[in-house]
Amino acid sequence: MGSDPELDSGELPRSPRQAAPEASSLRLRHPPPSPSLAGRGAISRLPPPPPKATRPAMPPALDHIDAWIFDLDNTLYPASADLFGRIDVRMGLYVERLLGVDPVEARRIQKQLFREHGTTLSGLMHSHAIDPHEFLAFVHDIEMDVLAEDRRLVNAIAKLPGRKLIFTNGDADYAGRVLERLGLSRSFEAIHDIHACAYQPKPQAASYASMVEAFGVDPATSLFVEDMARNLKPAKAIGMTTVWVNNGSEFGNHEADASFIDIEIHDVGHWLDELTRGME
Repeated sequence: MGSDPELDSGELPRSPRQAAPEASSLRLRHPPPSPSLAGRGAISRLPPPPPKATRPAMPPALDHIDAWIFDLDNTLYPASADLFGRIDVRMGLYVERLLGVDPVEARRIQKQLFREHGTTLSGLMHSHAIDPHEFLAFVHDIEMDVLAEDRRLVNAIAKLPGRKLIFTNGDADYAGRVLERLGLSRSFEAIHDIHACAYQPKPQAASYASMVEAFGVDPATSLFVEDMARNLKPAKAIGMTTVWVNNGSEFGNHEADASFIDIEIHDVGHWLDELTRGME
């Protein structure tokens, strides 16, 4: 499920909210965890992974990579888990209650906003001046029982030489919960989320500029892994090596083109396991 640059204050200036849902209609079933992994409008810094003494050998095509940047939803776990499907249902419900429309019309509006603005959140902020924190808390109020620790992925990521980072259109609280379920809570240096991008999500160019500046990475020596093909185009445009996770996620193949996709894979764990096999 797969960010916008953020103001120093941590929030955009708020326009008067239009047709906002009553607080009672958006009551959370699962209160969000303590904000140990996230700061509103800031990059979430995770506990540092153990340092690597030496750089292991990589295939020649990737030997220059010193920053491994990963999308979150449908990238670090299979799209078949359908975790994002649960979020999608909650987004539809939010739109339904916000606008007072039936479920079918709410879904149509939601998908239109996604196609036109990159995320449903961005579209709703543009057209209805909603509170992004309220929206994200509501749509991420889901169970994560479909996710389990992935030791193969954990071990493979630990072997990668260089920095490991998360770049997501979600928020860091939610991302932290996903990483914890996958056993990856200590695998990444930081999370660059939608708040840190000031609500300008991938594939908006400003989102990538924000991430590059915040992390201080060199695009020429960075690799970006993402299930949404269209989100790779801006990454390639600034010089990143791009990896498309073609695993059947909704809209995943939208606008896919070989001109901005360097590597196509179907499963991140399998690919990284093969890539790092023999490394210690």
